[in-house]
Amino acid sequence: MSLHKCVFLDRDGVLNRERGEYTYQIRDIEVINGVAESFQQLKKAGYLLIVITNQAGIAKNIYSVEDVQLCHDYLQAQTGGLIDDLYFCTHHPLSTESLLRKPNSLMLEKAIAKWHVDVASSYMIGDSQRDMEAASKINLKSILIDVHSKKDQIHASSLLDAVKRIMC
Repeated sequence: MSLHKCVFLDRDGVLNRERGEYTYQIRDIEVINGVAESFQQLKKAGYLLIVITNQAGIAKNIYSVEDVQLCHDYLQAQTGGLIDDLYFCTHHPLSTESLLRKPNSLMLEKAIAKWHVDVASSYMIGDSQRDMEAASKINLKSILIDVHSKKDQIHASSLLDAVKRIMC
């Protein structure tokens, strides 16, 4: 069985504009410029693309699993259908503790097992320390999309900038 290289992606703030509130309706999704191009470059280079996202609004009864799936379907349509899989955590610490919820790494671990991912050749791209911590727990390289990141972290200004760093 061969192993696959993968780029794991947080959703809000990486693929679509971070609004500062829950994004669960298609009308609120603004795909960030360069995402579709980034996906094309990564796929051409042989990477799997897997979204790993916390969706605490489900636990808070703000929106449903179906709403998340509709948003995912919309992202797929807007980016050429190149996302290989979606993992999302429906829990929030106020209601239920879960090892799925980032900064824990269980969503990543499940995806790695299912897709036979070579961790040494793979990356997590996120916009929060929670994303970086989840990657660190399993020794996955990570790129923080944030121009104000700590000097000891690899950082990028956008997904397209992160992809350029991966391709170097």
